[in-house]
Amino acid sequence: MKQPWDSPDTESLMQAILSLRNTDEARRFFRDLLTETELVEFAQRWKAARMLAKGVRYTEIEQETGLSSATIARVQKWLKGKLGGYQLVLRRIKETS
Repeated sequence: MKQPWDSPDTESLMQAILSLRNTDEARRFFRDLLTETELVEFAQRWKAARMLAKGVRYTEIEQETGLSSATIARVQKWLKGKLGGYQLVLRRIKETS
């Protein structure tokens, strides 16, 4: 079943992201695309996902990231979710480090 967020526009965005060649290009693109607040929020969610994958408690994640427990719970749900996006990237990073 197609999700509401799965559209030609989001497909175009994913293709644009895949065209980035290095972290400098990614930094420049995402800074143009997102507000500073959005960029920080995304980075904190990614940090929460990495911490959750290591078994860190919600309270410690809240203190370190400033995210609410509801946001951390949502990240945990997606971390365990059927799409597996967080898990995919966590595995790839682990394989290359």
